[in-house]
Amino acid sequence: MNLDRNALAGELQYQMSRSSGKGGQNVNKVSTKVEVGFSIMDSNLFTDEEKQQLYSKLIHRITKEGLLKTSSEEERSQLLNKQRVIEKMARLLENALKIEKPRKATKPSKASIEKRLNDKLRKSLKKINRDRKNWY
Repeated sequence: MNLDRNALAGELQYQMSRSSGKGGQNVNKVSTKVEVGFSIMDSNLFTDEEKQQLYSKLIHRITKEGLLKTSSEEERSQLLNKQRVIEKMARLLENALKIEKPRKATKPSKASIEKRLNDKLRKSLKKINRDRKNWY
């Protein structure tokens, strides 16, 4: 699913603060760190089923207020950090909406079993040969 970054940017709640990263005196003077909050339940971008899926997959990242939060302070510019955090939030939401196919259990093939046992034997012999008692 490709999420519309512009529509997402309109629904985000921005908060700027001073960054702790690189930038010299710039760090002490300019608020370049960008934190965003996104309310999944109040969003118009997703259907009710998608909202439930997002909420269940991202429950550990949602605050008590119901906001999904992320931040960026890597860049020296507030604008670049804002773009980076929008992209980060979009990727987070897109990955949470992906439906994973259930894994089918399979048996290992005879060749893979034989290879594993041969590797195990070879490693065992290598370690036995390291022992000084076996040096005659």
